[in-house]
Amino acid sequence: MLLIVAASACAQAPPLHFCIIGSDAAGWPQALSSVGFSRQDSDLAKIFVLRPATPASKQWADRVEHGAYLILEGESPIAESFGFKGGKERVPVGSIIDARRPKLPIIWKNTLEIPRFSVANNATVFAKERWTGAPVLAGYRRGAGAVLWVAASPGEQGYERFPYILHALADLGLETPFRSGRLWAFFDYSYRTRVDLDYFAARWRASGIGALHVAAWHFYEPDSDRDTYLNNLIAACHRKGILVYAWLELPHVSEKFWNDHPEWREKTAVLQDAQLDWRKLMNLTNRDCFQAVSQGVKTLVDRFDWDGVNLAELYFESLEGAANPARFTPMNDDVRKMFREAQGFDPLELFSTRKDAAALRAFLDFRAELARRMQQDWVGQIGGLRAARPNLDMTLTHVDDRFDAGMKDAIGADAARVLPLVAEHDFTFLIEDPATVWHLGPQRYPEIARRYQPLTDRADKLAIDINVVDRYQDVYPTKQQTGTELFELVHLAAGAFSRVALYFENSILSPDLKFLPAAAASVRRVEEAGDAWTIDSPAGVGVRWPGGAAVDGKPWPLSDGATVWLPAGVHKLSPLAAGPDNRILDFNGDLQSAEALDSGELALAYAASSRAIAILEKRPVALELDGAETAPELLASGPHWALLLPRGRHSARIRFQALRASAP
Repeated sequence: MLLIVAASACAQAPPLHFCIIGSDAAGWPQALSSVGFSRQDSDLAKIFVLRPATPASKQWADRVEHGAYLILEGESPIAESFGFKGGKERVPVGSIIDARRPKLPIIWKNTLEIPRFSVANNATVFAKERWTGAPVLAGYRRGAGAVLWVAASPGEQGYERFPYILHALADLGLETPFRSGRLWAFFDYSYRTRVDLDYFAARWRASGIGALHVAAWHFYEPDSDRDTYLNNLIAACHRKGILVYAWLELPHVSEKFWNDHPEWREKTAVLQDAQLDWRKLMNLTNRDCFQAVSQGVKTLVDRFDWDGVNLAELYFESLEGAANPARFTPMNDDVRKMFREAQGFDPLELFSTRKDAAALRAFLDFRAELARRMQQDWVGQIGGLRAARPNLDMTLTHVDDRFDAGMKDAIGADAARVLPLVAEHDFTFLIEDPATVWHLGPQRYPEIARRYQPLTDRADKLAIDINVVDRYQDVYPTKQQTGTELFELVHLAAGAFSRVALYFENSILSPDLKFLPAAAASVRRVEEAGDAWTIDSPAGVGVRWPGGAAVDGKPWPLSDGATVWLPAGVHKLSPLAAGPDNRILDFNGDLQSAEALDSGELALAYAASSRAIAILEKRPVALELDGAETAPELLASGPHWALLLPRGRHSARIRFQALRASAP
């Protein structure tokens, strides 16, 4: 009976592999692998892409009946056999409407002329040509599987024409095999002032978000209503296993600080107050200003139960560099005096009488060194708070200057000067790719990682920030990254960096939330052998796995009945009729090992740069941490319990109420 139940559970697991039938794969491998499917051109596959001209065969109908997913591209005998037939009329297609976001402009770079197709009577049309209404994406369920038809290739990168192909497959029942809970996301209170925080915390966690970086300048000065909101937000996030970081945008401090201290305002090269876009920049070079802001930040950190601090974009303006004096900083009196004493001239002369390249070079180098010293000062300030807050993590968000080397002169960013500080202060270096490269494809992320790795021996501390925003360049098929393009960005970034952050949670379109955990999952290798999977993951991964599971031959306690969470490395996952009596439903630290003991206790080893949060199915009665009895720090999480564990590397042993023996 055990074997029958186990095999039945495994049969419900999602497909792992796809196969492409045709001489040219086009962009299908990039699209399908972006959410965790791996290519296996054999009968092991359960997802089949049948490219144009594929002949009809009864075997395909049989495969679909038994659970295969067919993707039919364009006009072919096989497509016609499933009810998708091209007519004589030709339709120019350069813009489409998708049913998920009918108002979203989806524009192709090049117009294609394709036949007007008739579709099967039972098919759902997911997308149409904008002007004629001709169907371009449709599908239907059949037996245990499904058929999806698409009018043309998705493009060479897999996302140029149909952003929501993967969503259509999901509508037809296809589940992704892997998920991650390691994403970071930026959060601005201004966009979420009146929302159900418990609802949003649950939604964020379901979307794979493990930490929220909250715009802390809104809370710099005490305010009873805002403080209550933030305390409630942090508590709601902790209950769902999400960490919360104070996101600072120094030299912007707060609106009130700007109004109260006009004497400390930064100046541009036209000697105007540096109010640039939404940021209002202060002169942190001035020691009185520095001390006031330092005390304010300390008070801010002490007032709330933060898990970390993110020092973001701590350098100068502007992206156009010295070419735009109206945005160029710093030109306050203190900086001008320092430079004049060192070089013998006022840097303001660079924008009037002194135009030589050597003089500009001298100031740009001085400015980059000044930015490094400012970053070092503030990293030291936040690091100093750890004496009282030992669980406090730290992140430095730094615009890339290796892939786009012009950023060093534009804003004073110089990663090579800053990265050595990681060894002393233990922080994550979060690389933000600048607006100048947002139009480039997902392959830029492995290249960015390659350029940063020689600068540090702590590649585990390198992270990447993806800006999910409207781009100013000519981009296709959408101005903002969505659908398959977003998933490819996240997937390649997750494979190249230890952590991926998204700017920001409010800009991510709702159809994409479901797929983010799959896109962020990084798996190097997966193999099927009977009813078992062998999985190699560099950072640990969640595996969609119904029912109980054994990992490396032992009952495994990290599962909620739908997802099994594995540590980094190579592990064998196999079905089990029933899991342990006590389980960890979710865990947001870096899991090293776990074990369900015969006593009913759970043992785990982990590492965490901040606190780690374990969501427990049942309330624990005791906690042993590194061999010593410790009072468990608990939060009720609906019917479950959130256990907060300390920063660092630790072993934990969690004890539960013993089950009563059944009466004889």
